[in-house]
Amino acid sequence: MVKKIKFNLRKYYGFKKIKVGHAGTLDPLATGVLVVCTGRMTKQIDGLMSEGKEYTGSIKFGVTTPSFDAETEEQGNFETSHLSLENIREATSHFKGEILQVPPIYSAKKIDGKRAYEHARGGTEVKMRTNLVEVMEFEILNFEDNVADFKIRCGKGTYIRSLANDLGKHLNSGAYLTSLRRTESGKFKASEAFSIDDIINYFKEDSAKSKS
Repeated sequence: MVKKIKFNLRKYYGFKKIKVGHAGTLDPLATGVLVVCTGRMTKQIDGLMSEGKEYTGSIKFGVTTPSFDAETEEQGNFETSHLSLENIREATSHFKGEILQVPPIYSAKKIDGKRAYEHARGGTEVKMRTNLVEVMEFEILNFEDNVADFKIRCGKGTYIRSLANDLGKHLNSGAYLTSLRRTESGKFKASEAFSIDDIINYFKEDSAKSKS
C-alpha cells in the first residue's frame, strides 16, 4: 500500500522524494482501515499508532493453524461439545485489561534482523518474546457451528490471532482466526475510508486539473 501510494504520488505530481508510511500494519488476510501518512504527516505516525483500534471478525473452534489464522492449513481435532455462547463469553474476561501475549511466529516481529514469518516459512524455530498489551473490550456477538463472531477494542501491538489461539486453549479446545476487519484506528473509521483505487483516481484527476 505504501509503495503504491508513493509510486503514484511521484507519477502524477512529479515528486522526486516523498515520505510515505503507515500507522499500523494489517495481516495479509485482514481487511479494513489502514492509516497512511505522507510528507510532513509521517511525523505523526508514532502518535497515531498508539491510539486504540477496533476489530470485528470470527474465530473457529475445534482446530488450530500454525499461523493462528487462515493463512496456513488446519491441524488437530479438539473437543467442542462443551462450548457454548455463555462459557465463551465468560472466558473472554480473562483476556481483558493489560495482559501478557506471545505474538504468532507468522508475524512481522523482527528476530535477529529478519521478520518472524521469514524464519517460520524457512523452517527455522524461533522463540517469540512475551509482550504486554491492553484489551479494552472483547465481546462475543454469537456462536454457531463452532464459529464465534466478535468485536474487540485494543491498544497498540495486540495480535487478535494470538487472542483467538489463547482463547481456544483456555477453553480446553483449539481455535484460530478465520476473518478479521479493522473497523477503527483512532479517529479513523473503515466506513469513511477510501479504497486504493479511489486515492489513485484522485491523484490522477487532481494533477490533471493543476496542469490545465
